[in-house]
Amino acid sequence: MTGRQDGSYDAFLDALEAGDGYYYECLNGHAMVPPRRVCPHCGDRELERVTLPETGELVTHTTVAVPTPQFEDDAPYVTAIATFGSVKLTGILQNVDPNDVEIGQEVTVAVESAETTDERTITFHPHD
Repeated sequence: MTGRQDGSYDAFLDALEAGDGYYYECLNGHAMVPPRRVCPHCGDRELERVTLPETGELVTHTTVAVPTPQFEDDAPYVTAIATFGSVKLTGILQNVDPNDVEIGQEVTVAVESAETTDERTITFHPHD
């Protein structure tokens, strides 16, 4: 069963949207984004819920200029991966010129609807 089917990923998005983001960490220090019941790295079943830091740091990004049809109204857009504490999140970087995006840039995380599909997605915003 996937997280979407049992509602745990939606609960994670709800928490992010409310400013109460979190991730799980096992006793061996492996960090993961919900939904998880077992650490995929070591099999540990004792997962601690850790508060997601308010800001993260971009570790990589790419600008999508020619998207699939399901995202054509969103283009061009920047897809990025940012570290928040021990965990990495993937999202869409909003409110920034694609030419101004830099590795190491500080960002905040939110949940917003995609232009084309109106589905909730993880988004990043430059931290002031």
